[in-house]
Amino acid sequence: MIRTLILLLLPMMAQAETVRIATYNTELGRKGPGLLLRDIQRGDPQVQAVVDVLVATQPDIVTLQGIDWDLQGQALSALADELRSAGLDYPYHFAPQPNAGRETHFDLNGDGRTAGPADAQGWGRFTGQGGLAVLSRFAIDTDTAQDFTDLLWRDLPGAQLPQTEAGPFPSEAAQEIQRLSSMAHWVVPVNTPIGPLELMTFHAAPPVFDGPEDRNGLRNRDEIRLWSVLLNGELGRRPEGAFVVAGDANQDPTLGEGRKEAIHGLLADRRLQDPQPSDPSGALTTVEWKAVGQLRVDYILPSADLRVTGSGVFWPADGTPLREAAETASRHRLIWVDIAAP
Repeated sequence: MIRTLILLLLPMMAQAETVRIATYNTELGRKGPGLLLRDIQRGDPQVQAVVDVLVATQPDIVTLQGIDWDLQGQALSALADELRSAGLDYPYHFAPQPNAGRETHFDLNGDGRTAGPADAQGWGRFTGQGGLAVLSRFAIDTDTAQDFTDLLWRDLPGAQLPQTEAGPFPSEAAQEIQRLSSMAHWVVPVNTPIGPLELMTFHAAPPVFDGPEDRNGLRNRDEIRLWSVLLNGELGRRPEGAFVVAGDANQDPTLGEGRKEAIHGLLADRRLQDPQPSDPSGALTTVEWKAVGQLRVDYILPSADLRVTGSGVFWPADGTPLREAAETASRHRLIWVDIAAP
């Protein structure tokens, strides 16, 4: 029933000359390995709600946060199968191993222990918990993709690592192996109908849950700033054509905790444009946390040379089946931007 309503009420199909990019923190992460695959196969209500949201918005390319990674990509493939059954086919997937749950055998958060979820390269109870993935209707050039997931934090130009009066926090040895990405940073080339496009995607750490050393706040800042460093030609191969930054920055430009300079710099960068996707009421809210409130933390920032023909935050009218699906799926809201060639 709900999928019939989706097709009748919200087709929102991108025109042939446009490409719809979306980013969506699905919050599908589970508490143990294999549980997400189990829930997908069982028809879990949250999974079905995520499927309904994606079918309603019809992205051509979507970056998904909060989806558990596994070595064979079984959970992602199972989700893609569910989408295909609902009429939305993504034959191309990109999901290398993220840093979430990747063990280090070091005490990375300074609590004196070495085997907790905060001692992994990125927070996680198991390898790949709440990972990152790209689904695409168009071919992905995996051979030329750039993966900065293993970049050491200290090796990012201009990096600011946590310090205390005693020295590097939690230790010099920990900082020698600490990666920057709490999840991943990828530059994914996609061959689209409007030409080659490089999708720059990530999921930054929340700038909270730390101490006076501000470890997570500093990390969030540098995870966002990585894109500016890349565009400046100081890291990896700078995009030569059209590109889009899309992902969960875990940072609002004005509200909430965190160091705002990196997100301000990214939004003000003239090489990018900010379409400011909004919901039908005009709000830019992309997530609502009970303890914090409504924030804008998810972004799609096309390169300045692209034409933006539409954008939005998926937040249907209250009391509708699609609103129920959006609320069941995630505290985050899918955002989308339609782009066209110059």
